[in-house]
Amino acid sequence: MSVASVITFAGQGMSAPQITVEIHLANGLPAFQLVGMAETSVKEARERVRSALINSGFEFPAKRITVNLAPAEIPKAGGRYDLPIAIGVLVACGVLPPTSLSRFAFVGELGLNGELKPVKGIIPVLLACDENQNEVILPAANDAEAQLVEGVRRFPATTLLDVFHHLTGDVPLATGQIWRSRAGADATLLQWDDIVGQEQAKRALMVAAAGGHNLLMLGPPGTGKSLLASRLLGLLPPLDQDEAMAVAAIRSVKGEPVVQQGFYQRPFRSPHHTASTAALIGGGTQPTPGEVSLAHCGVLFLDELPEFGRRTLDVLREPLETGDVHISRASAQVCFPARFQLLAAMNPSPTGDTDDNRCTPQQQLRYLNRLSGPLLDRIDIQIEVPRLKSFVLNSPKPDARQDSQIAAREAVWQARAKQQERQGKTNAALGSGELAEHCKLSASDLSFVQHAAESLKLSMRTFHRTLKVARTLADLDNDDAVTRAHLAEALGYRALDTLINQLSGV
Repeated sequence: MSVASVITFAGQGMSAPQITVEIHLANGLPAFQLVGMAETSVKEARERVRSALINSGFEFPAKRITVNLAPAEIPKAGGRYDLPIAIGVLVACGVLPPTSLSRFAFVGELGLNGELKPVKGIIPVLLACDENQNEVILPAANDAEAQLVEGVRRFPATTLLDVFHHLTGDVPLATGQIWRSRAGADATLLQWDDIVGQEQAKRALMVAAAGGHNLLMLGPPGTGKSLLASRLLGLLPPLDQDEAMAVAAIRSVKGEPVVQQGFYQRPFRSPHHTASTAALIGGGTQPTPGEVSLAHCGVLFLDELPEFGRRTLDVLREPLETGDVHISRASAQVCFPARFQLLAAMNPSPTGDTDDNRCTPQQQLRYLNRLSGPLLDRIDIQIEVPRLKSFVLNSPKPDARQDSQIAAREAVWQARAKQQERQGKTNAALGSGELAEHCKLSASDLSFVQHAAESLKLSMRTFHRTLKVARTLADLDNDDAVTRAHLAEALGYRALDTLINQLSGV
């Protein structure tokens, strides 16, 4: 037989479209032609496949070999097509019977010695195999990650020769094991009361965790902003099964290790302020996820926020609103999920403190204006983390500290459970219509909050976000109704807006 067809899967964002690898052997001068919108890394497969076949003991056909990756309109990149091309060549040569391919999909990169090497994005491939009811042969180095996907029969292999013996029935490959996950197993409890003082900041952190709100901490260096940020993860509940699988799929596409330990733990990403726009939002010729997608269902912490640069930060506006990142290139358009909780910290002036005589109000205002108004509108809570008036080293007793941490986490989890029961989402994700339904106010309270919003020069988006924070405060207090006390506390969480208004003379 001089023609063979092998099934594999491409990598296109979070999806893995099916690709048919067609191989045709013809008489003529020996050549190896690869077509089907293949990038250089794919075209180099001809050298890897030739060497792998020869070093595995097979004779490479001295014929004109044409390899077509169909459909042609899907861009192909990477070494994942090496194994299916090699298997297709063996079938086209008559070394393997075509019936051996009937139910299998193949994915894997080949070393020159015939060794199978791991590839990126194996989880989307397995999810596609589950949908198409394919069994899959994949590199053994990908198997630990592949165990996270249930419902797919897979055969991890170490070498090309192992795959050949499996297809001939001589030495069958062992079926890959399935990891029996346990949802909620990765809840963490980080230290809480070792943070001296800053009770308002701790309260704001609880509110942010309970409602999924974005939070900005404003204060001089050394007041505990980064320390507070590291404690947010300990307040959040672990991921559920669907969320954990989505997070694992993003990491798989990015090429980051996906391990079973911590599978249900929410991601916490903290990129340096020198990160580029593409690193933050994602991109590349073949688009890959950025930090905002790697923080999906978790926390994105941006320390020294104004140092990122205004243009870089403004790319966060759309994903903060929609929960998705759409990346368009000439050859591909992909969408990555990016429903993250933004946590940011910054100094109030370029010198670090408002009491520094080296910084004038104009210089301070110019520094704060590095953050655009539309971005600040999307931050629900802005709090001041002031310098402590006295240096205190003592902390509560260990038993009391543990009790306080557990109480804070339980209050957050109960508030989240209340929101899920009432509306099926966190308060931060409520739309304007849902907000009107779940945050009903009396006439006097509505008048109060409207007057306060006018005095603070709040935008309509900020006004809505303030109401969402008030709804979360009511949930933390286990109140069905939002009261004036909740509204007043929510309005108090606008520290940066207040500071900018003061410096502007508003």
